[in-house]
Amino acid sequence: MKISVLLQQKKPIFSFEFFPPKTAQGVERLFETIRNLKSLLPSFVSVTYGAGGSTQKLTVDIVNRIKNELQIETMAHLTCVGTGRDEIDQTLYQLEHYGIDNVLVLRGDPPSGGAIFSRPENGFSYAAELVTHLYKNFQFSLGSACYPEGHIECRDLKSDMKHLKQKVDAGVDFLITQLFFDNQYFFDFIERARRAGIAVPIIPGIMPITNVNQVKRFTQMCGASIPKTLLLELESVHENDQAVFKIGVRHAVEQCREILKQGYRGVHFYTLNQSSATRAILESLSDLRG
Repeated sequence: MKISVLLQQKKPIFSFEFFPPKTAQGVERLFETIRNLKSLLPSFVSVTYGAGGSTQKLTVDIVNRIKNELQIETMAHLTCVGTGRDEIDQTLYQLEHYGIDNVLVLRGDPPSGGAIFSRPENGFSYAAELVTHLYKNFQFSLGSACYPEGHIECRDLKSDMKHLKQKVDAGVDFLITQLFFDNQYFFDFIERARRAGIAVPIIPGIMPITNVNQVKRFTQMCGASIPKTLLLELESVHENDQAVFKIGVRHAVEQCREILKQGYRGVHFYTLNQSSATRAILESLSDLRG
């Protein structure tokens, strides 16, 4: 089912994001995680391309298995990185063949070791160009990313919103935000987006904190920030994994409760291929799931 259709339902949707592991054993562990989360009835799950678009074939294989073996609605990520349009089209034909209805369209980060994104030969420079290509030539429900605190490469919020509007106007059906830990950034972003004429559904992306050093790396990479009081609390127990887990889950539950009570359509969880934190959060939100 297309996510654009799922978003028309009255009850909130909950979705999970996974990344392709580097080994066959990792893939099987991933599927154990997904099976463990299936009982939570996710509306859909998504699978990334990996760093620099390096896992294209594996991404397609994994979304095929999730959709057709586990019977869970699935979305494949697709980037512009290192791939011309002919190869991109072959990937899209494969996704169509496997019955995948949804694609998250991204420009993508530069390949490993690169500092600047460069347009691939016969490829695309921006996500908006790739969205235009898919919208004209395929029938997928198209999502894309947005950044409540601004893209790491574009800290000018007005320019960042202009780029986002171009993607939406090109054919995006819905947006999923980069992770954030302060809901005010999300609420302010929604207000700016609506003022800019962006009317599509915007799904907040939430990442449970389970490791202090890990979350510091992620926020540095993506340009998100951690509230000072939360960071101090985490650092005070950073050597106690169980304590960090409890704080991270508690904070994510608080974020989700505030968002859902204000009527937003659902939450997309960045799972980091783990199940325990996401399960704990959703179990705490059982009264709001509809």
